[in-house]
Amino acid sequence: MGKNQEFELEITDLSEDGLGIGRKDGFVWFVKDSAIGDRVRVSAMKVKKRYGFARLRSVLRPSRDRVESPCPISRRCGGCQLMEMSYAAQLRFKQDKVYRDLLRIGGVEEDVLKRTFEDIVGMESPIRYRNKAQFPISVNKEGRLTAGFYAGRTHAVIACEDCLLGASENALLLRTILDWAERYGIEAYHEESGTGLLRHVLLRKGFRSGEQMVCLVVNSRSLPHSKELVTALTSGKIASLSVRSVSYSIHTGRDNVIMGRELVNLYGPGYIEDSIGQVRFRVSPLSFYQVNPVQTERIYATVLEFAALSGRETVWDMYCGIGTISLFLSQKAGKVYGVEIVPEAVRDARENAERNGITNTEFFAGAAEEVLPAWYAAHPEEQIDVVCVDPPRRGLEERALETIVRMRPERLVYVSCNPATLARDVKYLRGRGYELRRARPVDNFPETVHVETVVLMSRKDK
Repeated sequence: MGKNQEFELEITDLSEDGLGIGRKDGFVWFVKDSAIGDRVRVSAMKVKKRYGFARLRSVLRPSRDRVESPCPISRRCGGCQLMEMSYAAQLRFKQDKVYRDLLRIGGVEEDVLKRTFEDIVGMESPIRYRNKAQFPISVNKEGRLTAGFYAGRTHAVIACEDCLLGASENALLLRTILDWAERYGIEAYHEESGTGLLRHVLLRKGFRSGEQMVCLVVNSRSLPHSKELVTALTSGKIASLSVRSVSYSIHTGRDNVIMGRELVNLYGPGYIEDSIGQVRFRVSPLSFYQVNPVQTERIYATVLEFAALSGRETVWDMYCGIGTISLFLSQKAGKVYGVEIVPEAVRDARENAERNGITNTEFFAGAAEEVLPAWYAAHPEEQIDVVCVDPPRRGLEERALETIVRMRPERLVYVSCNPATLARDVKYLRGRGYELRRARPVDNFPETVHVETVVLMSRKDK
């Protein structure tokens, strides 16, 4: 098949990253913006030995699950891969994805999955759910500053000041910042040359508290006209938005990391507050805090349910962030230890415990795969009843897995944002004395291919 040659395909599946999958003469093609059940006309873009990528030209017969995207830039933006699929179909896709990975990668037998696998927990409304947004800043063809999101697999910025997944207040905050930057000649950062000042804008909202955070990421150790920025964000018609924290993050490197490690506070206490359930949290610009507060409460309720605490247990919470899961568990546990690699998050966790009057937690700063083995070596006699893990997408490091097995907790509650690495780690643990007891997917990221899963494993001898 030559480049740009057109042909027809029946889309029969979706890839892990949301590309439609079709086959022609035994050859696999991946097609962006297609849905399972579509009959499409495509043109070849890139051809490999065993598969190729094709561009969608037209939908000849739409799938019954295809819907019109409410976002005008969803096809060009790299953020929402499933916005042209009905929400019911999105949930089916994600549930099947977790099930298949546990079956194929995890080696979990079908009869075990039929006993343990539960229906996915969806949302009533799959938009306006994100409490955090990061906008890269660029310059449009007219030479004006613009904010938006990167096009898929590129660093070209597509203008968008009002993402439908984000808080509705973001558009006004962003427009205020861009107007301030243009008024005082603040230049956008240019990746190619490493010049310019304004790289990104980070916005956060406490959905329960209503408090707003603004943090500018800048290519400098200083931010000119910062007083005027604070005035613009806290007066006039924008004052009703309750901006509580304004700061900037210093990032002068040439890498693609968004946030720098050094923060300069301009206004307010340097954080906002929000609550999950009855626990109130302090969230700073560098804090890890789940982006979907509605589903996060459901995830944490599931963690508490699976942990089955009676009030006497000792619990370890690995990758604890600002202590969200730890503090949830502390309400029913005897003692909770948390470990997190980001020092600022550990500081927030300790302060969150103190301000909630929680005294049965202790937090450690460092890599979980280093702290936990060292702690266990120093306390081999202490019985750990429950271990809770919420690792990054790469899953658990083998040293952390080995330590968990040596500690022999009765129960392990695993919160995962990557079904493939979850399945890999489940396979490891099943081979070392643990069995899968429950698995519940939760749609924490509607309109995207991502899904959270909460799994309960327990010792086979229990």
